[in-house]
Amino acid sequence: MGKSSKDKRDAYYRLAKEQGWRARSAYKLLQLDEQFDLFANVTRVVDLCAAPGSWSQVLSRVLIKGEKFGRAGLEEKKAETRRYVLGLDEKEEESSTQNGAVEETEPPKKRGREGARIVSIDLQPMSPLEGVTTLRADITRPSTIPLLLRALDPDTYDPAALSSSPSQLVDLVISDGAPDVTGLHDLDIYVQSQLLWAALNLALCVLKPGGKFVAKIFRGKDVDLLFAQLKIVFERVRVAKPRSSRASSIEAFVVCEGFCPPAGFKPTLDAPLGAGTQIPTAKPKSRQDAEVSRTVRDDGVVELDFGDEKEDRDDVEEGGAQWIAPFLACGDLSAYDSDATYHLPKDRVSLDPVQPPTAPPYKRALEMRKLAGGAYGKTKGQS
Repeated sequence: MGKSSKDKRDAYYRLAKEQGWRARSAYKLLQLDEQFDLFANVTRVVDLCAAPGSWSQVLSRVLIKGEKFGRAGLEEKKAETRRYVLGLDEKEEESSTQNGAVEETEPPKKRGREGARIVSIDLQPMSPLEGVTTLRADITRPSTIPLLLRALDPDTYDPAALSSSPSQLVDLVISDGAPDVTGLHDLDIYVQSQLLWAALNLALCVLKPGGKFVAKIFRGKDVDLLFAQLKIVFERVRVAKPRSSRASSIEAFVVCEGFCPPAGFKPTLDAPLGAGTQIPTAKPKSRQDAEVSRTVRDDGVVELDFGDEKEDRDDVEEGGAQWIAPFLACGDLSAYDSDATYHLPKDRVSLDPVQPPTAPPYKRALEMRKLAGGAYGKTKGQS
């Protein structure tokens, strides 16, 4: 997260530096968790494309340190303040209110979840975080999976039991990776879809049944096909737009819950999902013969049936029905708007970044410019 001298960036950028987050993207994961309760019954998490580490920092503070944020954090803070003022213990609160006041005690220390494991993977180096194991690896290579499972269970890792030991699998896989945008939307969407495809293939290899998968997507004209493919291996697929994500951006996040691979499916990065398959071409139909029926299910999913044969209509994948995932805008409505402009106080002091970039991609360009004497040749004070 860089530093702007004029401090013209949005409220979440400034708020992230004030609250100690490495990047403003931390609020995206917090708002997704507040909407979908991602961290419920989760102890083993893998963060893909983790650098600079804002999402890993959220995982560390929630799972390792036991902190809470959002409405749950506000309620917990009120309860801790009440117990501290009254000098009550959490278990003795009801009995002590009847017997009278007791001696003042310190607020209880926050405890993380037992057995919490967090592994972050990225090609770029990342500064260490408490309770987080960082790996510099490529998520598209099969050799990454043994490294990942070894980092999760360094003491009990057994390469021969990868497919038969659910205790070595993870509960949640998240990915906030995105390519360096070029401004050409078709190219950016294609590169992002390939990155998402690599993250999904790795997630299929390490997720346990019922696990969750969260990843960034770029909403394009063919994004419905992506939702239908995810629906094959997950029970519930939803698309969310956090309030901290700018409305002018085409980014969104796909939230997949209830991992349920088809019978006989064996995921592997040697033969990724869908690699080498051919999509059958459907026979062309005239618009007059096609009858489109619209069905809204109980979970909010919309299905469009384009008038195929009756025996094929019940099968979404083979019957030609288009599966549309529900789109949700998540985040507290009373929070800041990332596209709005807020007045800064007169005594505003610009803060330094919480964690400067470890190895930014523009580092080589800065070194070359320094050797050349600046942007426009030699500067003052240089010989």
